[in-house]
Amino acid sequence: MTPPLVLDIDGTLTRPDTWGIDPRVFDPLRDWEAPVVLATGKAFPYPIALCHFAGIPELVVAENGGVVYTGDDVHFTADPEAPWAVAEAYREAGYSLGWGPEDTVNRWRETEVAIESDQPEEPLRELATEYGLEVVDTGYALHVKEPGVGKGQGVETLAEEAGIALEDAVAVGDSDNDVSTFEVVGRSFAVSNASAAAKAAADVVLEDAHADGTLGVLERLSNTEP
Repeated sequence: MTPPLVLDIDGTLTRPDTWGIDPRVFDPLRDWEAPVVLATGKAFPYPIALCHFAGIPELVVAENGGVVYTGDDVHFTADPEAPWAVAEAYREAGYSLGWGPEDTVNRWRETEVAIESDQPEEPLRELATEYGLEVVDTGYALHVKEPGVGKGQGVETLAEEAGIALEDAVAVGDSDNDVSTFEVVGRSFAVSNASAAAKAAADVVLEDAHADGTLGVLERLSNTEP
């Protein structure tokens, strides 16, 4: 039986040279005979758009578990007010979120705020602590979010609503924020460019990086599942 998939996006469905989506992933995802869940730290519209372009149902965990969409209902699992208060305090202290004046990275976020990863991290963490929040480094951005909200919890919510058996599911990811996903699925794979925490949590560490690793997993599952 073809297993459900839970896939990260950045570093997992991307190319290493441009960080854009590797177009080779579209056909396998569209043809997959089981549910495909996109679980990402990106703002809600990004995985929805990717579902549209890939031609797959909209099963999405966005903003590190802060937003869950089953195709019928949107679940918000965190309040954006405190993260934005941290962002404003960070800017008032003389720092920048790093994305420029239009800030398309945060423009459509519902439950957290992302700061460019090369911005000063320690003052951000200090401010987040003051507000009872945490900072998660995904390797691509610093995310200010509520503790206890993660991709894994979002995946569990989606699976319950959509009737997906997570014990049969396979996850592929690359970052610290994928660890909680790995903990709730039956099998997990970390691409070779994954963080140390993701590699330690995965059942299998792949030899290939980025989309090459993910495509290898999909091919393996297609060839071995009855």
